[in-house]
Amino acid sequence: MASTVLSMSMSLDGFVADANENPERLHQWIFPGAEPGDFEAAVARLQGVNRQMYDELMSTGAVVAGRGTFEPAEGWGGDHHDGVPIYILSRNPAPAWAADWTNVHYVSDLEAAMRDAKHAAGDKDVLVHGAGIARRALPAGLLDEISIHLVPVLFGQGRRLFEEPGVHHRELEPTRVLEGEGGIVHLRFRVRR
Repeated sequence: MASTVLSMSMSLDGFVADANENPERLHQWIFPGAEPGDFEAAVARLQGVNRQMYDELMSTGAVVAGRGTFEPAEGWGGDHHDGVPIYILSRNPAPAWAADWTNVHYVSDLEAAMRDAKHAAGDKDVLVHGAGIARRALPAGLLDEISIHLVPVLFGQGRRLFEEPGVHHRELEPTRVLEGEGGIVHLRFRVRR
């Protein structure tokens, strides 16, 4: 059965975006040495543990994200990876530029999005993107696992992953700790119910 897995790159001081709302530095482990337009070549350069983590992300069977993640990424061109369905949580309909993408489903109910994504994913995991989604899904009991890619940088300010009200004390069970290239530490936890 599919598990919902929040996957986020995060600074050592707990930020998922810098003070300018830019997460780019946190994603350099995925795109080593990337120049604009060179992302596929950068991914091809991935090795070792970081490559293993990237491949794990790209082997999921569905994606759930918020508009704040999806729209700045230009909707991943309508295909996050391998044509898997993408569920975008939003109170608004899809913008015109994304309205015709058959893999993209704008939904207003988080529980329905997670349920539909799990069904679509089959026996693969559901990749969950975005701090806003995490802040809502965790207290609602809709996240099964959390995967943090801890980047050795301090932002000092920006957007924290779990600073919003609604995320109360939760016990997590560590399931994996791997050290990747460039000092990235990949942590995975099961959310205890």
